[in-house]
Amino acid sequence: MLRTQTIEIDGARLVVMTERDYNDLTKAAGRASVDDGLPAFPQADKDGNMPAVEYARVSIARDIIRQRRELGLSQQDLANLAGVRQETISRIETGKHSAGVETIDKLAKAFKKAGKKAAAR
Repeated sequence: MLRTQTIEIDGARLVVMTERDYNDLTKAAGRASVDDGLPAFPQADKDGNMPAVEYARVSIARDIIRQRRELGLSQQDLANLAGVRQETISRIETGKHSAGVETIDKLAKAFKKAGKKAAAR
């Protein structure tokens, strides 16, 4: 049961809840608030801007990791399905290396194939 309390600070109404409830909500929304083993997004500069390329790399890495985990695939399983090396998957998942369009296409097809197999079970 979610327990919340509202407070007002500087004219803004805020919701207060336990950290456990917050973690449960963010997890259900697909945005874990705790370290879930996903690469961290780059820090914003003083104006709130993030470096676009680094942000994109991390965003892609996080999506790949989540999909792979949801399908119960290891990096090696995904590599085999996509026809790429396991090391390629590992490098992409760090969020520090860019994947080419061809590799992303192979991964998308592998996820689609794995999803069909999972649905057939």
